[in-house]
Amino acid sequence: MNWDTIADVVAAICLLLGSAFTLAAGIGVLRFRDLLSRIHAGAKPQVVGVILALIGLGLRLRSASVIATLILVGLFQLITAPVSASFVARAAYRTGTFDPDELGVDELTEDLARARNPDDEG
Repeated sequence: MNWDTIADVVAAICLLLGSAFTLAAGIGVLRFRDLLSRIHAGAKPQVVGVILALIGLGLRLRSASVIATLILVGLFQLITAPVSASFVARAAYRTGTFDPDELGVDELTEDLARARNPDDEG
């Protein structure tokens, strides 16, 4: 076995795992019942799936310019997906389009109340 064969096998494994994570994210978005769970399902495994797919592509293509582009795509994905999920969750919280009974801990209510009344520091 040479390096090319090993890299191709690892690339295939990464691509399959990335596809499985992305499929799980899509199924989670469709099947979960509340908005916050759907956001979590769409953000977390989807990012892992994309990163694994990018690793698989990098191992398969083995070009410096392609790998540099894949690294930039991966970094962009790592930066934007959690931030956008957080903004959507915050917007849902502020508009009341979720079930408050589903929250385990609700720290945002106190923060929003403190922001509305900065004089009440007690």
